[in-house]
Amino acid sequence: MTLRLYDFWRSSAAYRVRIALNLKGVAYERVPISLADGVQQGAAYISKNPQGFVPMLEVGALRLTQSLAIIDWLDAAYAEPRFLPADPAARAQELARALLIAADIHPINNLRVLKYLKNDLGQPQAAVDDWARHWILEGFAALEAQTDPGQSFLSGAAPGLADICLVPQMANARRVNTPLDAFPKLVAIDARACALPAFAMAHPEAVKPDQD
Repeated sequence: MTLRLYDFWRSSAAYRVRIALNLKGVAYERVPISLADGVQQGAAYISKNPQGFVPMLEVGALRLTQSLAIIDWLDAAYAEPRFLPADPAARAQELARALLIAADIHPINNLRVLKYLKNDLGQPQAAVDDWARHWILEGFAALEAQTDPGQSFLSGAAPGLADICLVPQMANARRVNTPLDAFPKLVAIDARACALPAFAMAHPEAVKPDQD
Protein backbone atom coordinates (compact mmCIF):
# COMPACT_ATOMS: atom_id res chain seq x y z
CA MET A 1 0.00 0.00 0.00
CA THR A 2 1.36 3.41 -0.97
CA LEU A 3 1.88 5.94 1.80
CA ARG A 4 1.51 9.55 0.70
CA LEU A 5 2.88 12.35 2.82
CA TYR A 6 1.37 15.77 2.16
CA ASP A 7 3.99 18.20 3.38
CA PHE A 8 5.81 21.47 2.92
CA TRP A 9 9.59 21.42 2.84
CA ARG A 10 9.99 24.17 5.49
CA SER A 11 7.32 22.84 7.86
CA SER A 12 8.97 21.58 11.04
CA ALA A 13 5.97 19.35 11.81
CA ALA A 14 6.33 17.72 8.39
CA TYR A 15 10.09 17.50 8.99
CA ARG A 16 9.37 15.38 12.08
CA VAL A 17 7.26 12.95 10.07
CA ARG A 18 9.88 12.66 7.31
CA ILE A 19 12.45 11.76 9.96
CA ALA A 20 10.14 9.16 11.49
CA LEU A 21 9.35 7.55 8.14
CA ASN A 22 13.05 7.41 7.29
CA LEU A 23 14.00 5.90 10.65
CA LYS A 24 11.36 3.21 10.18
CA GLY A 25 12.61 2.57 6.65
CA VAL A 26 9.12 3.04 5.23
CA ALA A 27 8.82 3.99 1.56
CA TYR A 28 6.48 6.89 0.91
CA GLU A 29 5.47 9.35 -1.77
CA ARG A 30 5.73 13.07 -1.06
CA VAL A 31 2.92 15.35 -2.15
CA PRO A 32 4.19 18.93 -1.75
CA ILE A 33 1.67 21.43 -0.39
CA SER A 34 3.02 24.96 -0.70
CA LEU A 35 2.13 26.93 2.41
CA ALA A 36 3.77 29.95 0.78
CA ASP A 37 1.21 29.83 -2.03
CA GLY A 38 -1.75 29.03 0.24
CA VAL A 39 -2.40 25.61 -1.30
CA GLN A 40 -3.29 24.25 2.15
CA GLN A 41 -6.38 26.46 2.19
CA GLY A 42 -7.56 25.45 -1.26
CA ALA A 43 -10.74 23.42 -1.68
CA ALA A 44 -8.89 20.34 -2.94
CA TYR A 45 -6.74 20.04 0.18
CA ILE A 46 -9.43 21.17 2.64
CA SER A 47 -11.64 18.37 1.34
CA LYS A 48 -8.97 15.93 2.54
CA ASN A 49 -7.88 17.76 5.70
CA PRO A 50 -10.46 20.28 7.00
CA GLN A 51 -7.88 21.87 9.31
CA GLY A 52 -5.77 22.85 6.32
CA PHE A 53 -2.47 21.98 7.99
CA VAL A 54 0.49 19.86 7.02
CA PRO A 55 1.57 17.18 7.46
CA MET A 56 -1.06 14.65 6.50
CA LEU A 57 -0.29 10.99 5.88
CA GLU A 58 -2.60 9.12 3.53
CA VAL A 59 -2.63 5.34 3.87
CA GLY A 60 -5.22 4.00 1.48
CA ALA A 61 -8.53 5.46 2.68
CA LEU A 62 -6.99 6.43 6.03
CA ARG A 63 -5.97 10.06 6.45
CA LEU A 64 -3.84 10.88 9.46
CA THR A 65 -3.15 14.43 10.64
CA GLN A 66 -1.07 16.06 13.39
CA SER A 67 2.60 15.08 13.36
CA LEU A 68 2.75 13.36 16.75
CA ALA A 69 -0.39 11.34 15.98
CA ILE A 70 1.14 10.26 12.67
CA ILE A 71 4.39 9.29 14.38
CA ASP A 72 2.45 7.35 17.04
CA TRP A 73 0.66 5.44 14.26
CA LEU A 74 3.99 4.66 12.60
CA ASP A 75 5.37 3.39 15.90
CA ALA A 76 2.38 1.07 16.28
CA ALA A 77 2.32 -0.06 12.65
CA TYR A 78 6.07 -0.68 12.19
CA ALA A 79 7.94 -2.51 14.91
CA GLU A 80 11.46 -1.14 14.75
CA PRO A 81 13.06 1.08 15.77
CA ARG A 82 10.83 2.04 18.65
CA PHE A 83 10.23 5.75 19.21
CA LEU A 84 8.62 5.30 22.63
CA PRO A 85 9.72 2.84 25.32
CA ALA A 86 7.32 0.22 26.63
CA ASP A 87 7.99 0.96 30.29
CA PRO A 88 5.23 3.33 31.50
CA ALA A 89 7.55 5.67 33.43
CA ALA A 90 10.12 5.87 30.64
CA ARG A 91 7.33 6.40 28.10
CA ALA A 92 5.88 9.29 30.11
CA GLN A 93 9.33 10.92 30.41
CA GLU A 94 9.94 10.58 26.68
CA LEU A 95 6.55 12.07 25.87
CA ALA A 96 7.21 14.95 28.27
CA ARG A 97 10.47 15.81 26.49
CA ALA A 98 8.82 15.61 23.09
CA LEU A 99 5.81 17.69 24.16
CA LEU A 100 8.03 20.34 25.72
CA ILE A 101 9.03 21.06 22.12
CA ALA A 102 5.94 20.09 20.14
CA ALA A 103 3.34 21.58 22.51
CA ASP A 104 5.14 24.36 24.39
CA ILE A 105 7.69 25.84 21.95
CA HIS A 106 6.56 25.09 18.41
CA PRO A 107 2.88 26.16 18.38
CA ILE A 108 3.52 29.74 19.52
CA ASN A 109 6.35 30.06 17.00
CA ASN A 110 4.37 28.61 14.11
CA LEU A 111 4.25 30.56 10.85
CA ARG A 112 0.57 31.47 11.24
CA VAL A 113 1.22 32.87 14.72
CA LEU A 114 4.21 34.90 13.55
CA LYS A 115 2.22 36.20 10.58
CA TYR A 116 -0.58 37.28 12.91
CA LEU A 117 1.88 39.14 15.13
CA LYS A 118 3.36 40.94 12.12
CA ASN A 119 0.41 41.49 9.80
CA ASP A 120 -2.59 41.73 12.12
CA LEU A 121 -1.01 43.20 15.24
CA GLY A 122 1.45 45.37 13.35
CA GLN A 123 4.59 44.21 15.09
CA PRO A 124 7.91 44.91 13.34
CA GLN A 125 9.98 41.94 12.18
CA ALA A 126 12.52 42.53 14.96
CA ALA A 127 9.80 42.14 17.59
CA VAL A 128 8.44 39.01 15.89
CA ASP A 129 11.93 37.47 15.91
CA ASP A 130 12.37 38.43 19.58
CA TRP A 131 9.08 36.67 20.35
CA ALA A 132 10.26 33.49 18.62
CA ARG A 133 13.65 33.52 20.34
CA HIS A 134 12.12 34.14 23.77
CA TRP A 135 10.03 30.96 23.74
CA ILE A 136 12.79 28.87 22.18
CA LEU A 137 15.28 29.98 24.83
CA GLU A 138 12.81 29.33 27.64
CA GLY A 139 11.99 25.84 26.39
CA PHE A 140 15.55 24.88 25.54
CA ALA A 141 16.73 25.95 29.02
CA ALA A 142 14.32 23.48 30.61
CA LEU A 143 15.19 20.73 28.15
CA GLU A 144 18.95 21.23 28.59
CA ALA A 145 18.55 20.97 32.36
CA GLN A 146 16.82 17.60 32.14
CA THR A 147 19.14 16.09 29.51
CA ASP A 148 21.54 13.37 30.66
CA PRO A 149 25.07 14.34 29.55
CA GLY A 150 26.03 10.67 29.33
CA GLN A 151 23.46 9.84 26.65
CA SER A 152 24.04 10.11 22.92
CA PHE A 153 20.46 11.26 22.31
CA LEU A 154 17.60 12.71 24.31
CA SER A 155 16.02 9.26 24.16
CA GLY A 156 19.15 7.35 25.17
CA ALA A 157 21.47 5.29 23.00
CA ALA A 158 19.32 5.73 19.89
CA PRO A 159 17.04 8.52 18.66
CA GLY A 160 13.42 8.48 19.78
CA LEU A 161 10.40 10.73 19.70
CA ALA A 162 12.08 13.57 21.60
CA ASP A 163 14.99 13.66 19.15
CA ILE A 164 12.57 13.61 16.21
CA CYS A 165 11.05 16.78 17.69
CA LEU A 166 14.35 18.39 18.71
CA VAL A 167 16.10 18.47 15.34
CA PRO A 168 13.43 20.50 13.46
CA GLN A 169 13.17 22.87 16.43
CA MET A 170 16.94 23.41 16.39
CA ALA A 171 16.64 24.31 12.71
CA ASN A 172 13.91 26.81 13.62
CA ALA A 173 16.11 28.26 16.34
CA ARG A 174 18.96 28.85 13.92
CA ARG A 175 16.59 30.38 11.38
CA VAL A 176 15.84 33.23 13.80
CA ASN A 177 19.46 33.48 15.03
CA THR A 178 18.80 32.09 18.49
CA PRO A 179 22.01 31.97 20.59
CA LEU A 180 22.68 28.33 21.46
CA ASP A 181 25.84 28.57 23.57
CA ALA A 182 23.88 27.86 26.74
CA PHE A 183 22.70 24.49 25.40
CA PRO A 184 25.82 22.38 24.68
CA LYS A 185 24.05 19.07 25.31
CA LEU A 186 21.24 19.88 22.89
CA VAL A 187 23.67 21.16 20.25
CA ALA A 188 25.73 17.95 20.52
CA ILE A 189 22.66 15.73 20.27
CA ASP A 190 21.40 17.68 17.26
CA ALA A 191 24.76 17.22 15.52
CA ARG A 192 24.77 13.47 16.17
CA ALA A 193 21.22 13.10 14.89
CA CYS A 194 21.79 15.22 11.79
CA ALA A 195 24.75 13.01 10.87
CA LEU A 196 22.41 10.00 10.56
CA PRO A 197 21.05 9.34 7.04
CA ALA A 198 17.41 9.23 8.21
CA PHE A 199 17.70 12.77 9.57
CA ALA A 200 19.88 14.10 6.76
CA MET A 201 17.47 12.89 4.06
CA ALA A 202 14.56 14.59 5.86
CA HIS A 203 16.31 17.97 6.16
CA PRO A 204 14.42 20.82 4.47
CA GLU A 205 17.34 21.54 2.15
CA ALA A 206 17.31 17.90 1.02
CA VAL A 207 13.65 18.09 -0.08
CA LYS A 208 13.53 21.74 -1.13
CA PRO A 209 11.88 22.21 -4.53
CA ASP A 210 13.75 23.97 -7.33
CA GLN A 211 11.18 26.76 -7.16
CA ASP A 212 9.84 27.87 -3.76
